[in-house]
Amino acid sequence: QVQLVESGGGLAQAGNSLRLSCAASGRTFSSYVMGWFRQAPGKERELVATISRNGRPYYADSVQGRFTISRDNAKNTMYLQMNSLKPEDTAVYYCNARQASYNYWGQGTQVTVSS
Repeated sequence: QVQLVESGGGLAQAGNSLRLSCAASGRTFSSYVMGWFRQAPGKERELVATISRNGRPYYADSVQGRFTISRDNAKNTMYLQMNSLKPEDTAVYYCNARQASYNYWGQGTQVTVSS
């Protein structure tokens, strides 16, 4: 069982930055593929970025070059540095941990970008 807690969301102006954190419980954090997803009002949840067990990142086209995903296995924490924010980045951001058939979600943190 893994419990995930996101933090760092809030209100930002377009062009500014925010940093999200996802703190995970348990002693097997390093064995999970971690990811960030987001869901805007009226839209389906979509992938933002993932990071493999050894730190290899993957980004959705919409955030490539603006967002950076990272993880600190010693601190059981994953991060999402979001730069050059756009109003279309407004959504609830969810942390995800995946291993084999196990799939865990955090409660989400709201990010609102004003123009």
